[in-house]
Amino acid sequence: MAVEKLEGEFCVSERRACRVVQQPRSSQRYASQPRDDEQALVKRMLELARLRPRFGYRRIAWQLRQESWRASDTRVYRLWRREGLRVPQKRRKKRRLGKSENGCVHRKAEHKDHVWCWDFVFDHTTSGSQLKWLSIVDEHTRECLTLKVDRSITSEDVIDTLAELFAMRGVPRCIRSDNGPEFMAKAIRRWLKQVDVETLYIEPGAPWENGYAESFHSRFRDEFLAVEEFESLGAARQLTAAWREDYNHHRPHSSLGYVPPAEFAARCTAPSAQRNYLTQSS
Repeated sequence: MAVEKLEGEFCVSERRACRVVQQPRSSQRYASQPRDDEQALVKRMLELARLRPRFGYRRIAWQLRQESWRASDTRVYRLWRREGLRVPQKRRKKRRLGKSENGCVHRKAEHKDHVWCWDFVFDHTTSGSQLKWLSIVDEHTRECLTLKVDRSITSEDVIDTLAELFAMRGVPRCIRSDNGPEFMAKAIRRWLKQVDVETLYIEPGAPWENGYAESFHSRFRDEFLAVEEFESLGAARQLTAAWREDYNHHRPHSSLGYVPPAEFAARCTAPSAQRNYLTQSS
C-alpha cells in the first residue's frame, strides 16, 4: 500500500483511493473535450448578448439555432454560465385588475385587428430637448403598427396617423387607451365614432388595464431608449424606424412561441367581417 506522510497528514495514492471507492481511474482523470465549433459558438453568443443585452440564454439559444448552430438550451446555458453572463433581474410590479370593464383582462383581443392599444412615451435628445413617441400595437399579434416620434404630438397628429393606418391596414373594432388629453380630445372621439371604432378608456390611475401598451413600452424603454442617444429629431426617427422593423420582423416574442410578431400575424386568419376605412369614410 502506497502511503506517504506529508506535513502531519497521510496521503493515499490515486490508485488506492479509486480502488477503495470502486471508481475507475479513467473517470477520475477524464477531462471534457470541447466541440470543434465551441469557440466560434461562444464568440457568436457573446456578440448576440452585446447586441441584445436584455435577452436571456433561451432567446439567445433560439437565435443561434435560427442561424443553424448546434445550440440546445442546455448547451447554451452551460456556456452562458461559464462566460459569467446574466440578465439583471427586474423588480416585479404588483398586478391589480382595477374595476374598469375596458381593461385588457376583461375585453381581450380575439383576432387580428380586433383591439389596438396606444399610448405615449417620452425621452430627450443629447441637447435636452423633448422627444415624444406615439405607439400603436395590435394586442392579438403584438405588432407595432406605428411608432411616430416628434417634438410634440397633438390630437390632430393622432387623427392623421390613424387615418393613414386605417387606409393601409383596415379599421379595428376597438382602440384601448388611458385618459390622456390627446386621447380624450373631442375631435378624436368624434372622428373614431364616425368610422365606427369603439374607444376603450381604462380607469384613471390604472395603467395595468392597458397592459399590452405598458408591456410594449417596457421593452421599448429597456431595449431602445435605454441604450440609444439621439443627437437630433432626424436621428431619432431613423433609429426608431430601424428598431420597429427589427421588433416586428426579427425579434422573437416569448408570448408568441418565440416567433416575431409579423410572422405570427401572417399565420393569423382574417376575421370574417373585414372592415375597410375607405368604404366607411366615403
